Amino acid sequence: MGIRILGTGSYTPDFQVTNDDMAKIVETNDEWIRTRTGISTRHISDGEPTWYMGAQAAKRAIEAANIDSADIGLIIDTTITNDYITPSMSCIIQREVKAVNAACFDLNAACSGFVYGMDTAHRFLMTDRKMKYALVVANESLSKITNYSDRSSCILFGDGAAAAVIEYDENALYTSHLGADGTGAKYLYARTAVPESPFSKAENREKYKDEVGAGPEGWEHTMIQDGKEVYRFATHALAKAANLAAEKIGFDLNDLDKVVPHQANMRIIETAMKYLKQPMEKAVVNIANHGNTSSASIPIALDEAVRSGEIKRGDKICLVGFGAGLTYAAMILEY
Repeated sequence: MGIRILGTGSYTPDFQVTNDDMAKIVETNDEWIRTRTGISTRHISDGEPTWYMGAQAAKRAIEAANIDSADIGLIIDTTITNDYITPSMSCIIQREVKAVNAACFDLNAACSGFVYGMDTAHRFLMTDRKMKYALVVANESLSKITNYSDRSSCILFGDGAAAAVIEYDENALYTSHLGADGTGAKYLYARTAVPESPFSKAENREKYKDEVGAGPEGWEHTMIQDGKEVYRFATHALAKAANLAAEKIGFDLNDLDKVVPHQANMRIIETAMKYLKQPMEKAVVNIANHGNTSSASIPIALDEAVRSGEIKRGDKICLVGFGAGLTYAAMILEY
């Protein structure tokens, strides 16, 4: 009772910011960044909106799948950096790819978003047998919410998008696990930039303020991260999600051909693979050229691995991620 990935696609802006470029705006250097994160450069939007990047990735996935976009019954977009409060990014992408018969909605699970989106699409396809295909798009413009005065976090993030077209296959290998720990919301967040209503009272706004808080002055609407806490969570969450997914169907993780993890930090990936008791050779890693692109991270790595031949038809793969929320998710399937 699983899914089959028919096609993948990705898009990253041509404009790139190297570690040396970063050293021009904050106190850092190329060696420090590479040794601690594994990142050498990251793609940054040079004006491309989030929806545009997602639409380009979606078009490439549809082309790779060799299907008629009118046969897509569902579009899920997993961004945390949407261009509009409304309409949804998925509706704009529907317009761009001419998927005229698709239902559309956006999903926010931060860096776990693509796995959440794929699993949600799987459940739609499984319960609505008249729905032929689903399109899952992950598109992120993290440069919009990055604080470029914070040397500890601004070096991490990049922009980009990727997408996958899937169909239901009742005989396909499939299992998943989605989870979250909301008590860790305060460790990684960015507040919405919305003006206060002229009718609301300041004392009431203070009364209902949650523990995440407003952030330091000048940081109100950019990402704030407690790196140590996120690292501690991430290294265990990736292994936990994959193990729990495997346990559901009695799958032996040693049978995996490839693991496609969220590309947040090279040290996190290495530690998580140790906890999974899997060799690093099985991990798909592209963090050096992209940095952390949130929900787009896993599908960009997946698309690049598919197009390069690193992942081949018949390979058993695990897509696994963690993100703000704090969320975590894994799915195991046959490509």
